[in-house]
Amino acid sequence: MAVEAQGDQLVQVVALLGAGVVAVPIFRRLGLGSVLGYFAAGLAIGPFGLGLFSDPESILHVAELGVIMLLFIIGLEMQPARLWALRGQIFGLGIAHVAVCAALLTVAGMAVFGFSGPAAFVAGAGFVLSSTAAVTQMLDERGEMSTPEGQKTISILLLEDLAIVPLLALVAFMAPRTEDADVASRLIQMGYAIGAVVGIVVAGRFLLNPMFRLLAAARAREVMTAAALLVVLGAALLMQIGGLSMAMGAFLAGVLLSESSFRNQLEADVEPFRGLLLGLFFLAVGMSLDVDVIARAWPMILAVTAVYILTSAIGIYGVAAAFGASQREAINRIVMFAQGGEFAFVLYGAALASGIFDRETNAILTAAVILSMALAPFSALALRRVMPPEKPSMEGVELAHGLSGTALIIGFGRFGQVVSQGLLARGCTISIIEIDVEMIRAASDFGFLVHYGDGTRLDILHASGAGRADMILVCVDKRETSDRIVELIQSEFPLAKLLVRAWDRGHAIDLINKNVDFQIRDTFESALVFGQAALENLGVPEDEAAEIISDVRRRDLERLDIQIAGGIYAGQDLMLGNAPRPGPLTRPRQQGRVVGAEMPPVEAS
Repeated sequence: MAVEAQGDQLVQVVALLGAGVVAVPIFRRLGLGSVLGYFAAGLAIGPFGLGLFSDPESILHVAELGVIMLLFIIGLEMQPARLWALRGQIFGLGIAHVAVCAALLTVAGMAVFGFSGPAAFVAGAGFVLSSTAAVTQMLDERGEMSTPEGQKTISILLLEDLAIVPLLALVAFMAPRTEDADVASRLIQMGYAIGAVVGIVVAGRFLLNPMFRLLAAARAREVMTAAALLVVLGAALLMQIGGLSMAMGAFLAGVLLSESSFRNQLEADVEPFRGLLLGLFFLAVGMSLDVDVIARAWPMILAVTAVYILTSAIGIYGVAAAFGASQREAINRIVMFAQGGEFAFVLYGAALASGIFDRETNAILTAAVILSMALAPFSALALRRVMPPEKPSMEGVELAHGLSGTALIIGFGRFGQVVSQGLLARGCTISIIEIDVEMIRAASDFGFLVHYGDGTRLDILHASGAGRADMILVCVDKRETSDRIVELIQSEFPLAKLLVRAWDRGHAIDLINKNVDFQIRDTFESALVFGQAALENLGVPEDEAAEIISDVRRRDLERLDIQIAGGIYAGQDLMLGNAPRPGPLTRPRQQGRVVGAEMPPVEAS
């Protein structure tokens, strides 16, 4: 019997791992995110699916450790210096965003759906806590992480992450009390809570760093990992004894260690457990979804989802407008934030455990959050299709018109900036055009006069003085853009010398076949210099290291010639350093195609 029980448990473990491994990559590939993948997997193997688990609550209790570790890592990220740098946006815009949306959703829950006050507040507050993973992924895909709007979005997310701690404490405070609970017992419980908080603060301030220094001196990696788990779970247990949220204890421990020299080590030790247990938590939530309730109350679920998304959108737009955001920025925030997130399930689970929610309310609200998260990627896609491209502000930016110079530089990113310095040092007159308005403004701060202009347009090239320039330097960082500019210049300005930045080896071969005057892969020479420095740091004499790199350069040229002669196009800069050395060249190298001015000429056979 014991063997059979162990076999059943092993089947369940394999089912949990297999469901996550199969479902999560599929959902991520579809753009729906890993959280929804875990929910679908949990639903498939739970009581309402294949029936491999009959008691998802037991798994949920263990998986809540993942939430505790997530709060600990969030605490580690909340360095006081970082919070202070973003204090205006976090505690201004962030608090306004969360407070206004939570208030509107609370009113909507009470007025439209008849929830009690505490239930409406918890339901609305949970829906406000957007998915940090989903929003940051949107920002990253758009390349907006470092933009001013991106920083505002990050500030709102930070405040939402911070808000889960007091919200969990409020859930415990709002939990229904028995009639016989007297004032004395409540005061004693409050004393326990205060003592727990003070104990964690004192331990974090005076004990943890010395403890980790002693353990680090022992050089036992597994002990450091055990100590990291001890800190997280010990703080959680102390808070539970004090009658407060375990997640709050883990968060507080993380904040106290956020400026410790062991912060990165602690995060690396806890991260694998966090990821695994958090995935298990979402699987358990999916198993716990009451499909009978959802099937019976689907009109209510659709109504809650629609009303909460619309109400959130009104609040988000109003706060954004009040803080000076443009209409486009406000609509972008609606798409990113008008959805529930992972913390909603944490808050709703706490509300169910404390008696604020019954099982049916929890099932309806959880399903509504899941539906809102599933709709978010499609809302973002629809927004990109419907909204016209954003036009950059041209304030303080000069358009290219009537320019002239010895050289015309197209593209003034990190490559073009370095290229320009030698020409300016020699006293050459140059004209520079760039399409990135922010780059133009940044260059003007350093004394560069850069004009706005799109090098793929013939009229802009004429206005930029391409017809009067002795040479044109194409320094853009996109291959397609570079090829279009090269075609225009060779067709309309054939007398100008044409020097082009190549993206990779295949692009370099294309440019050579187009007979440009000079091309260079933008990382080639810097990588050779880097390699030479690596040899010298290994103790290779300077002359010998230079000779080795010169030989690498020469062999790369030989391979390039063979590839051109044989019509071989390489998509990457593969050096093939262990390949047999190529034989004699079959055709002479034309001048002006040498990759690197200091390369030795290659003799024809």
